[in-house]
Amino acid sequence: MKRLFSILAITGMMAFGTVNAATNANTSTVATTVASMTQDDTAQAEELGFHQELKKRFIEGGPGFMGIVLLCLILGLAIAIERIIFLNLSTTNTKKLTQEVEDALASGGVEAAKEVCRNTKGPIASIYYQGLDRTDEGLDAVEKAVVAYGGVQMGQLEKNVSWISLFIALAPMLGFMGTVIGMINAFDKIEAAGDMQPSLVAGGIKIALLTTVFGLVVAMILQVFYNYIIAKIDSIVNDMEDASITLMDLLIRNKK
Repeated sequence: MKRLFSILAITGMMAFGTVNAATNANTSTVATTVASMTQDDTAQAEELGFHQELKKRFIEGGPGFMGIVLLCLILGLAIAIERIIFLNLSTTNTKKLTQEVEDALASGGVEAAKEVCRNTKGPIASIYYQGLDRTDEGLDAVEKAVVAYGGVQMGQLEKNVSWISLFIALAPMLGFMGTVIGMINAFDKIEAAGDMQPSLVAGGIKIALLTTVFGLVVAMILQVFYNYIIAKIDSIVNDMEDASITLMDLLIRNKK
């Protein structure tokens, strides 16, 4: 009997130890899972933190001025992207086009050169075509046509660019106006309460600063696009001027 009780006691202790080990393992697994889920949630919260913070600050700035500043950003970016696409499509390999026109003039005459210009996109090809189309009227007529049509092409390149500069100036001005209005509201609260308490002016000052910050950020973003567009236009205009001079030289050599 003593041996039987001893065996039963040892078996019970072993079973209890196994249960405890399994319980500890399950507890450890659950804890690991919870910790992993907590880390994932924290990482997700960090990823969404910037967007949520931006949305929160935008709402705190007030829908009036903040909405107008956002509209300036959207319209300015839309015009800037359209101009960048147009200018990139207007860029022409001037050396290649000049060589093709020169070869066409030597082999097939003016009509062959005009056909080359018709099949080429861009303002430089259009200027070449206008000049070649008036070769029968003399070099003076060609020069006048090139200069006049060059001005037309320049106007197309600069189309709507002034709107971007308007939004660059308007966005910070709206921000500053929101700043002034926010400060006025803060002083109105102080006057109504008859006491200078930080809690009364904190809201108005925060709105004032937020509108200023968003207005300046919009202006800086649009300024980068504006400078790129202006530099691109200057590059194309310089190519147009060089191409005009080259065309006159080609026509003079061809007449000789």
